[in-house]
Amino acid sequence: MSAGTTAAPKFHDRLPPHSSRLVQVMQAALSILGLAALALVMALTYTRSRRRRRDVSLAERIDAILPQTQCGQCGYPGCQPYAEAIAKGEADINQCPPGGAAGIRKLARLLDREIKPLSAAHGVEQPRAVAFIDEQLCIGCTLCIQACPVDAIVGAAKQMHTVVASLCTGCALCLPPCPVDCIRMLPLAQRQPLTFWLTRGAKREADAARQRFKNRNLRLERERQEKAARFLARAETGTAATDPKKALIAAAIERARLQKEQVKPQNVTDLSPETRASIAAIEARRVSPNHASDHAADRTAEGANTHPAEEP
Repeated sequence: MSAGTTAAPKFHDRLPPHSSRLVQVMQAALSILGLAALALVMALTYTRSRRRRRDVSLAERIDAILPQTQCGQCGYPGCQPYAEAIAKGEADINQCPPGGAAGIRKLARLLDREIKPLSAAHGVEQPRAVAFIDEQLCIGCTLCIQACPVDAIVGAAKQMHTVVASLCTGCALCLPPCPVDCIRMLPLAQRQPLTFWLTRGAKREADAARQRFKNRNLRLERERQEKAARFLARAETGTAATDPKKALIAAAIERARLQKEQVKPQNVTDLSPETRASIAAIEARRVSPNHASDHAADRTAEGANTHPAEEP
């Protein structure tokens, strides 16, 4: 642009004075509406988070901190029962060795309690470990499968068992029931700090272990109900349905009885009346329920006649 030429007036400069003021007012109004919308969104987000936090019970927030090993060292059959006991004031916050000192600090912060050392009566804090089964010694008794709280052991009766290391929580509950001592706890190949249970990766593992523990309990409860229903059905149908062997024995005895009743003397034609009478008497004694006692009495009498007592 040459020096002699002037710049073209801007749009606002070409507007009348009252129109320019109107544009400024509209811009200010839009800015205020934008700020109001942003404040409304933030308020709704905060309200929703507060409502979500109110919906989560104290026991669930405590359970979210626990490592979900389901080891029972705290004295309760799982992390959730222990969390419920803490929420009710029935258990202390220092009874979880897998959670260790870091877990105690988080529980104390959540519950606004004093930080305590780990209770020696419930164990000591140790690095993470996983169970390992010596396949050469395993006899396939399935006792370890029944003891595992998170279904981390696979196998079948009288077949080799193995531990899925990625699912094992290191609870060591499979050690006591093993009759041949073929299970031992091994530290993880990659060393992890004692505070691993409080990291983000451990949080995902703990959530997965919690879900497997719940699924296992639901399955066991369903199996107990099905077993009780089958037992009740067998009790209603009688002993034959309860024990198939007894039913087979009873049927065989009944067939033998019917066959015995159908047995009749053969070649009875052209017999003398005396012989016929003798056969009829024998048949009557055989069918009679007192046949056995009469036969025993006859044998006793015959023995007395054959061997008379000697006179002095």
